[in-house]
Amino acid sequence: MQIIRNNLELQKFIKKLHRRSLSQPQIETEIKKILYEVAKKGDKALLKYNKIFDKHTMPIKIPSEEIIKNAKKVPKDVLKSLKFARDRIRKFHKRQLEKSWHYKEEDIVLGQIISPIERVGAYIPGGKASYPSTVLMNIIPAQIAGVREIAVCIPTPFGELNPAVCAALKLLEINEVYRVGGAQAIGAMAFGTETIKKVDKIVGPGNIYVATAKKLVFGEVDIDMIAGPSEILIIADSSANPKFVASDMLSQAEHDEMACSIVITISEKVAEFVKKEILKQLKELSKASIVKKSLKNFGAIIIVKSLKDACEVVNTIAPEHLEIMTENPEKLLPFIKNAGAIFLGHWSPEPVGDYVAGPNHTLPTSGTARFFSPLGVYDFIKRSSLIKTGKKGFKKLSEHIEVLASLEGLQAHANTVRIRKFT
Repeated sequence: MQIIRNNLELQKFIKKLHRRSLSQPQIETEIKKILYEVAKKGDKALLKYNKIFDKHTMPIKIPSEEIIKNAKKVPKDVLKSLKFARDRIRKFHKRQLEKSWHYKEEDIVLGQIISPIERVGAYIPGGKASYPSTVLMNIIPAQIAGVREIAVCIPTPFGELNPAVCAALKLLEINEVYRVGGAQAIGAMAFGTETIKKVDKIVGPGNIYVATAKKLVFGEVDIDMIAGPSEILIIADSSANPKFVASDMLSQAEHDEMACSIVITISEKVAEFVKKEILKQLKELSKASIVKKSLKNFGAIIIVKSLKDACEVVNTIAPEHLEIMTENPEKLLPFIKNAGAIFLGHWSPEPVGDYVAGPNHTLPTSGTARFFSPLGVYDFIKRSSLIKTGKKGFKKLSEHIEVLASLEGLQAHANTVRIRKFT
């Protein structure tokens, strides 16, 4: 983990961060081949890749009885926590609902119609680990938006289902679940196969192969975002507890070797204490080897002159998760422009947002918080413009329509106005 004290080192580090999730040409070539095969051969291609990657030849569609059977294996305390998380996520996301609206001026009616996307596909990772919380975060907003059909694809190594994921699916009453993962799952949802009906939008995180596949099918279907490796950035002043800061940095570094963990401080002492605490806590982690690689490549302690400078660095990096561990964290909020989720104070660690706070944990990464937002109900709706002009209102607009249509050389456009004017 490097300590950064000057602007040149900082710019090099930021450039490295924002490039780490770029797909490599050879990966794109490989993914295009898989997507093409799925589009052409459908289920036959899915079964082939299931055998290659997940080592099984089981049917693609998972019966509801199998989901229920596996869900029953979940301990009561886990089920209780999943229900607790589900209820809090629902409560938060219900506030995001939008309503159709219109207004009238004379006999001109203008407005916007809000309607849900009809069919959505959710990808739930299941390779190195399984994530029931991702089931809740990706499906609940779609249900609140009113999406009628939700299809779920999950990788199942050796054909085995994760009981906690099944419990989360059962809690949300999801019955359309498919035993397929990777780029082939994205292709199946984007193009459709004999078993999996084409969707209108694909959501959900995944590895670089899944992210690349989503990028390549965008336009055929919509996607939520292209998620990269996980990130945390912490602003810490002298009031911050080094143990808290270190533990929160390590919580992201354990995701994978590409994860990013950064602390920005105005204090050399804080920097030194945090570094010592990281080394101390690292010894106790089961994923220490992953953490070490993550911190070596994408970990940093950045020392700046002021908290305002710290905010400027935050806005340049645009992190997925931002923790503000300062004496008065709210005072920095007006200076923060780019961050996926903001955690205020010493008792708001990032895992609170991962699981049970309520806001979505599917967040923009790799600097895309400059223009992307967290996944929400608004990602599962469409907006249609509403226009109604009566005869009087039409005449009020017609002169200007003719002028602009003629200016652009669109004679037939102007004619639709002239014909009505003299009728």
